[in-house]
Amino acid sequence: MKKTLLLLFVTICIQTISAQKEPIVVTIKNDPAAPTINKNIYGHFAEHLGRCIYGGFFVGDTSKIPNTNGVRNDVIKALKDLKIPNLRWPGGCFADTYHWKDGIGPKEQRPTIVNQWWGGVTEDNSFGTHDFLNLCEVLGAEPYLSGNVGSGTVQEFADWIQYANFGGKSPMSDLRKKNGRTEPWKVKFWGIGNEAWGCGGNMTAEYYANEYRKFATFMADWNNTGGINRIASGANSSDYNWTEVLMKNIPLNMLGGVGVHHYSVIDWNKKGDAVNFSEEQYFKTMKEALKMEELVTKHAAVMDKYDPEKKVAMVVDEWGGWYDVEKGTNPGFLYQQNTIRDAVLAGATLNIFNNHADRVRMANLAQCVNVLQAVILTDKTKMILTPTYHVMQMYNVHQDAKLLPINFSSPLYTFKGQTLPAVSASASKDKNGAVHISLVNVDAKSKHKIEIDTKDLGVKNFTAHIITSSKLQDFNSFENPNKISPAAFKDFDMKKGKLEINLPPFSVLVLEGK
Repeated sequence: MKKTLLLLFVTICIQTISAQKEPIVVTIKNDPAAPTINKNIYGHFAEHLGRCIYGGFFVGDTSKIPNTNGVRNDVIKALKDLKIPNLRWPGGCFADTYHWKDGIGPKEQRPTIVNQWWGGVTEDNSFGTHDFLNLCEVLGAEPYLSGNVGSGTVQEFADWIQYANFGGKSPMSDLRKKNGRTEPWKVKFWGIGNEAWGCGGNMTAEYYANEYRKFATFMADWNNTGGINRIASGANSSDYNWTEVLMKNIPLNMLGGVGVHHYSVIDWNKKGDAVNFSEEQYFKTMKEALKMEELVTKHAAVMDKYDPEKKVAMVVDEWGGWYDVEKGTNPGFLYQQNTIRDAVLAGATLNIFNNHADRVRMANLAQCVNVLQAVILTDKTKMILTPTYHVMQMYNVHQDAKLLPINFSSPLYTFKGQTLPAVSASASKDKNGAVHISLVNVDAKSKHKIEIDTKDLGVKNFTAHIITSSKLQDFNSFENPNKISPAAFKDFDMKKGKLEINLPPFSVLVLEGK
């Protein structure tokens, strides 16, 4: 009996080892009907929160830190290198307490505002509409303005649009010219409130749909001649009823996009440390991140019922990892470090957005500088780029590229009897014919062998870059800012039209084929 059990055990071990050696077979096809990956999926978010605006972007034009009209030059360069396509401002929760006229005109005459949502600090409104929209011009990014519905008025919102967009003579365009800007900025993207179900007014979906219709009516003429993209304050994570009510109750010709917000949070009451986390916490964070696939799929199914032609965009205008703030920092400032965990989270999430490019046409990582899953951290004169920054820079090759549908069966990442798909992937072909394949290994322990048939792709020569490190908890610090950065990856081979890749644990890889 003992010999039989031993033989059975050895047989199972051999089968397991054999199974592990079998590669993951990935199929990528050219499909003329596939959508283009909208560059705006790679958007960012800058709220008046903690040190995102003041001390992050904006240091003032008298600062010794090199700046352009008060905005740090190093931040400008980093975001231009990232090819940031759009930037959302001024919130977030802050948007529904912000009155835009307080942020224009001579800075010394502007009233102060108490930021009741984030730390109770008093701001001087020195960074306002001109500062933000001029910054977007410098970055080559589309501005995405979130308007005040919760505590504002329809007239206030309509005046802001006229101030920013109208080129003829009017009270608001005259005021803009008086404040030093002759030509309008022609802002396309306007959010009608933010999180109306929560900090934006604690509204029901039905009430907000009516408010949306009212505000949207006065934002444009009969035919929306200016081409404004009106975006509704969307659902909190899996609130599919919210999306249903908006799609049912708002005429589609008044609706450019519907938002969705989802953060990868372990427990809202105990979010866990941003750096000193366990594998169990990592697993739970990735479980929440990968939930984005289900959220996007189900919200899209609701939207398809009312908009089968997919004219209305899904706008995931807040997403990312959310942990406890760094020790010794203001709890209301939401400042957290950024590790390889965040790089993996970002890569897997962007793969989901890419693969749903037929409906997801804008997204905004929260947030850009010094807040939540930031791509940039600053400390006085110092600035560092986070692992998330490097992933988004590696992935910007997908912007406005043609999606290449991808099919494979992922192995499982197992932890204490629970499982997640270990491998995430997306692919595209750009206008020059280059193919880019993004692969993420979520598994904290095991590498995975991947085999890609490249015969249909029309490319033969591949190069690759990877983001990984020796530990999941590794991060870039001000003392060691380049600990984690993209590195050339060589552990792959081309054999008889098939690309064989050995993907390390907790890594993000982008291959380019020409």
